[in-house]
Amino acid sequence: MPRPGGPRGNMEKAKNFKFAITRLIKELNKFRVLIIISLLLAALGSVLSIFAPNRLSELTDEISKGLVPKYDKLGEITEKIQSNNFQEFTIDDELITKDDQLIFINSLQKINDKNDSKALYSEFDSFPESIKNVIKPSMDISAIKNIAIFLAVLYILSALFTYIESVAMTTVSNKFAFKLRDKISKKINKLPLKYFDHNQNGDILSRVTNDVDTIAQTMNTSLATLVSSITLFVGAIVMMFYTNWIMAITAIVSSFIGFIFMFIILGKSQKYFVMRQKELGNLNGHIEEVYSGLNVVKVYNGSREVNEVFDLYNQKLYEANRKSQFLSGLMPPMMGFIGNFGYVAVCIVGALLTMNGTISFGVIVAFMTYVRLFTQPLSQIGQAMNALQSTAAAAERVFEFIDEEEMSDEKEITKKLDKNKVEGRIEFRNVTFKYDGNNKPTITNFNAIAKPGQKIAIVGPTGAGKTTMVNLLMKFYDITDGDILIDGVSIKELTRENVHSLFTMVLQDTWLFNGTVKDNIIYNMEDSSDEKMKDICKIVGLDHFIKTLPNSYNSNLSNSDGVSAGQKQLLTIARGMMEDAPFIILDEATSNVDTRTEELVQKAMDRLTHDRTSFIIAHRLSTIKNADLILVMQDGNIVEQGTHNDLINKKGFYAELYNSQFEL
Repeated sequence: MPRPGGPRGNMEKAKNFKFAITRLIKELNKFRVLIIISLLLAALGSVLSIFAPNRLSELTDEISKGLVPKYDKLGEITEKIQSNNFQEFTIDDELITKDDQLIFINSLQKINDKNDSKALYSEFDSFPESIKNVIKPSMDISAIKNIAIFLAVLYILSALFTYIESVAMTTVSNKFAFKLRDKISKKINKLPLKYFDHNQNGDILSRVTNDVDTIAQTMNTSLATLVSSITLFVGAIVMMFYTNWIMAITAIVSSFIGFIFMFIILGKSQKYFVMRQKELGNLNGHIEEVYSGLNVVKVYNGSREVNEVFDLYNQKLYEANRKSQFLSGLMPPMMGFIGNFGYVAVCIVGALLTMNGTISFGVIVAFMTYVRLFTQPLSQIGQAMNALQSTAAAAERVFEFIDEEEMSDEKEITKKLDKNKVEGRIEFRNVTFKYDGNNKPTITNFNAIAKPGQKIAIVGPTGAGKTTMVNLLMKFYDITDGDILIDGVSIKELTRENVHSLFTMVLQDTWLFNGTVKDNIIYNMEDSSDEKMKDICKIVGLDHFIKTLPNSYNSNLSNSDGVSAGQKQLLTIARGMMEDAPFIILDEATSNVDTRTEELVQKAMDRLTHDRTSFIIAHRLSTIKNADLILVMQDGNIVEQGTHNDLINKKGFYAELYNSQFEL
């Protein structure tokens, strides 16, 4: 059967970023309240983190005050001694006697003589006890406690907001992914068969799995990260300038110098990442191609040639990997350099400003935190924007699939044929059909009548339109022109579900799913009895094979469980025989069985097709000798029709096909 068109490739970037994001926001409308709450919590958590450094600065200053003597009290005592002329006085509830004053003045003279900043600490023990009590370091425990409690509450609230936001976004992303997969699952059943002819199964599967997971992952992590990072970045800049503009400019300039180098490296490494993905695709494609045809490679001694090609692809991938990983490996030390360079700049400028009395030591501590809050969001914003690009591409692919044209709506169709009352007459009346993209019709003005109970064989060369005609009969495709009648009723007046229920179809392509032998045979026919299933397996010749399995009919089965192609074919035939339908379609159903098994299956088919209208598509003409009517197709038309003997005696196209299968 011709399959026009070609597969669509995966997209690295969205063709229309704005449209994809807008459509994604529209689809998320149902979760907007939860998303808004999550983003607000992410922003609030960042805002709380921004206020913390200033309070940390106050805590540092309070602790610092408790570690050094009270210089202001030292000056106050000296002034009182000079003004009172060594008379007793009281300060901070401490009585300073004349003797204490003399000892204190003597100690001060020693400190001045040493002219050393550490002299005060060395002479501190020589101060009278009363004066030591006044000037000794003391911490304001109450203030420190209040600040510490405030910081603890701040950090706990920030962590709580972040946790709630994470739970909320996880809920949204999982529910949205569930919703998307549900939409895709329902959409698949509404798509016409031509869509699957134009698209690779792997690409469709990728939309259901990889693309949906990409969207969910971005929503779960990158969206909240983007909001919190922007909040942190802007908030850190505002708070730095609010605290001290000189230190703010120092932190920003020093960080941006490092980021300039980082962006240069990113620009250089991007092409190698693209090259790596391209070469990885080439290598994987080559491996898949060789492994799928490994027998052919061995038979034709092609190992050397395929190894040379493999080595070429492998070398290219190695080079791309080496260069991309080397440059990307520079990122962690570069980020470390940016942070450390910012710390050094802040410490140097902060030390100078502290010496001049412009700022306190706590401001330096605060700015070291601000440098981290300033540099970290920049890299997170970059990563989030990259994730957003991938998400836009993934969303575009998912929505493109969801928006695909569906099969025509059948809500207005009310007619229904009861499969238990169908007589079994089918008429093809001037049927014409052309695939989308083809210049000429595959079937032209096709006419045929299948009487109730007849066995109709359809033969002809590849591309003659045999399978296409059956697909039209099953309403997999809509007829371009003409009509098909079942018991005088047009299939246009019947739903697809109703048409499908009238047919049992056994295809050339076998399909088994992971499950027991019984599950595979009674697929979607749970009401069938075990006795009927076992009788059919005996008729087909499967009974012996099934009994050799560990658990007989309850043995687990899959395509990789050592089941031969012929046994798979017999299992699908048994599945078809379980369906009690008035019409039967056999599309090369015995192509994968040996001659002896074919004879056994042929007898089973005779029993299956008894008193039922059946259509048999066959290339092996020896299997349709007993057909009531043979339709010989060529170029979409019936060129001959009749019984096997009649057509052989005509010595026409059929006779030529038949005899060619027995020529040496």
